[in-house]
Amino acid sequence: EVTVSYLKQRIKSMFYHAYNSYLDNAFPYDELRPLTCDGQDTWGSFSLTLIDALDTLLVLGNRTEFQRVASLLQNTVDFDIDVNASVFETNIRVVGGLLSAHLLAGRAGMELEPGWPCSGPLLRMAEDAARKLLPAFQTPTGMPYGTVNLLHGVSATETPVTCTAGVGTFILEFATLSRLTGDETFENVARRALRALWKTRSDIGLVGNHIDILTKKWVAQDAGIGAGVDSYFEYLVKGAIMLQDEELLSMFREYDQAIQNYTRFDDWYLWVQMHKGTVSMPVFQSLEAFWPGLQSLLGNLDSAARTFQNYYSVWRQFGGLPEFYSIPQGYTVDKREGYPLRPELIESAMYLFRATGDHTYLQLGLDALESIERIAKTPCGYASVKDLRDHQLDNRMESFFLAETIKYLYLLFDPNHFLHGGGTEGVGSWEEGGEGGQCVLGAGGFIFNTEAHPLDPAALYCCSRHAQDRQELRDILLHLSQPAGKSGHQSKQHAEQTERPPPGQSDSIALKPGERKTSPLLSCPVQPFNARFSVLGQVFTEN
Repeated sequence: EVTVSYLKQRIKSMFYHAYNSYLDNAFPYDELRPLTCDGQDTWGSFSLTLIDALDTLLVLGNRTEFQRVASLLQNTVDFDIDVNASVFETNIRVVGGLLSAHLLAGRAGMELEPGWPCSGPLLRMAEDAARKLLPAFQTPTGMPYGTVNLLHGVSATETPVTCTAGVGTFILEFATLSRLTGDETFENVARRALRALWKTRSDIGLVGNHIDILTKKWVAQDAGIGAGVDSYFEYLVKGAIMLQDEELLSMFREYDQAIQNYTRFDDWYLWVQMHKGTVSMPVFQSLEAFWPGLQSLLGNLDSAARTFQNYYSVWRQFGGLPEFYSIPQGYTVDKREGYPLRPELIESAMYLFRATGDHTYLQLGLDALESIERIAKTPCGYASVKDLRDHQLDNRMESFFLAETIKYLYLLFDPNHFLHGGGTEGVGSWEEGGEGGQCVLGAGGFIFNTEAHPLDPAALYCCSRHAQDRQELRDILLHLSQPAGKSGHQSKQHAEQTERPPPGQSDSIALKPGERKTSPLLSCPVQPFNARFSVLGQVFTEN
């Protein structure tokens, strides 16, 4: 009898085997090399695996190690370095990881700054990292370069060709940053890039997978849902949900229609020529396995379940998903036989299990756990599978194994987890934040970025609402303190109101014919938050 608590324990052991190996053998390098038991820098030089795995520690319930690592990172990571970094990867792994850790800091029992989540050391680090990426967005089109030097900005010889996902995968992190810090720059550049990309779609409504960001010409014209495009579509949906944004959702719906029309065959998705719609590659890529999960967020469960079954049949054939799989041949594609312990199919299983309760999805989780343990485990970590046909291994453990694969696997088997809105914890699963503790945070509805870093939409609302309130108050007070007739941007009528002396100081309190009494703008102090509740006799005291 396999119990869920036994499985959760096994998944935790898997995490710590990999995590401790990284700390012992590879830190402060970006990644662990699990066959030679040493480390290497891959995407930059900022202890990437540690940043990526930070929120997973808390998901698994380890508050003490989360606190230790959060403090360690604050003292050791420096983004002022002469390193060329991928704009896309740095955003989803570093900015995303730090934002998520910042938003989970309260739950992890860390000491919080007053006004958290609208300020804090991890938030400042995330903002720091994101600011280093901004030079990439300073282009005539608003679409960003793919690589940036963290010290010197974009190199003069930098190629203008970027993949579609590298243009359209910023809105979650950048809008979160903008709304927490009050600096609108981040959200603005992310939106500008999304709108520019939207305008480049073909007559039949598809986008390719590599574009020249200066000329807006498509360099690779294969349209599909896999590598190079995947997270663009994901961020339109998740951005629409997190920001309650209809523009993003209508963009996605239009794409979805074209994708269903031109690329879907028998619940597989192929690659087609973006202008003509003719099939260019009848291939399934393991990265596409996120799609059923994304469809489930929109309520399209039937087609999501059928596509998932197709992908799961490939998993059962090999004990993993090969990077490319030829649909007509039913076999791997030359040079693409590897499985780098990717999370996408497990991620979809998590969403679909939440949506349907169907045990097929738990079975995939069980298969994944067995496969990874049996094929990929080494004395110091877990290694990418170089070839699923004979189970040769590669000397690499990508940071997403700890950030995503293990996290989604654990969440699949923990339906009452606080990230799912907490079943058993009840009242204990939310917390207060913001100025004077007026915001309810962590009550559910978390949105995972494309590196599985959970973001809490309530925090965005909390901080941007405070900023709005402060702005309104400032406007009103400024308005009242301005000498009559000087207010530039106010309407004439407002100016007249403030010019008229208030009753009591005027010669007569009788209104002139045709005059209406206007109420003063700020006549009494605004009720405090808790007083508004007492109207129906429900008195909420301060404590």
